[in-house]
Amino acid sequence: MHLELRHLRTIQAIHRAGGLARAAEMLHITQSALSHQVKGLEDQVGVELFVRRSKPLRLSAAGQRLLRLAEVVLAEIEAAEAEFEALRMGKTGRLHIAIECHACFDWLFPVLEQFRRAWPDVDVDIRPGLAFGALPALLREDVDLVISSDPEDSAGLTFHPLFDYQPMLVAPANSPLAARDYVTAEDFRDQILLTYPMERQRLDVFTELLGPARVEPRGVRQVEMTAVILLLVASGRGVAVLPDWVLREVKTQPDYITRPITRTGLRRRLYAATRDADATLPYMAHFLRLARSEPVKLQRA
Repeated sequence: MHLELRHLRTIQAIHRAGGLARAAEMLHITQSALSHQVKGLEDQVGVELFVRRSKPLRLSAAGQRLLRLAEVVLAEIEAAEAEFEALRMGKTGRLHIAIECHACFDWLFPVLEQFRRAWPDVDVDIRPGLAFGALPALLREDVDLVISSDPEDSAGLTFHPLFDYQPMLVAPANSPLAARDYVTAEDFRDQILLTYPMERQRLDVFTELLGPARVEPRGVRQVEMTAVILLLVASGRGVAVLPDWVLREVKTQPDYITRPITRTGLRRRLYAATRDADATLPYMAHFLRLARSEPVKLQRA
């Protein structure tokens, strides 16, 4: 099998676009040329990479494996290109970040550590207190980047896709839910749900599952820190729904069980919002590339 970068870019573009027509536009080729490229790639690997007749177009299991490779390889290449560009461009600037995601610190700190080494003269700060007024703060130039899973159509702002993640149930090992292969909204009706102290419209478990099903948990307890949520779960005080990167270390611990949400699993996407004019700044572009590659490593751990 002979894979080229264009093959990886093709898989990535179709996944992000959800169809051939939009992916062809993203790649600046015709839809016919893209179809031939996909056919040639499938002939090479010997299996189908997409689930046919699905809307949006979905990757098969083999396609998902190739996508994971593409996310890692392309991000590394982009990061290297950004580092070379940094040698040519100036290195000063400001990167003040507002976060609409309590769990994001798990992957953000490794990103910032790499960023700090590459851009020591860029002023970096995190503003968690701006979480619920983050986008207006971005437009006012109080901050320079917002981490969010809820993109909005706002003039002057660009939402850059970072990575997809899967919200997962985590429950104590002795929970009756351990017998399930996956959980549904109804399974939460008699549970104490542990959440971050955020409005419901900003929590995946409510917006993607409980709200549409009109299911209310037996109780909701808000907890500030991820470590405390996991401690309460292990103690049998409730269950939680957390991103897969948070649960990478507890999946194999005897105190917990983790399960997908619904038969097909929930999929969400995280974005970084910047002002349009700042998106091409060399240090901003480098941060975005790191923010795409580092979380993928955590998810694979």
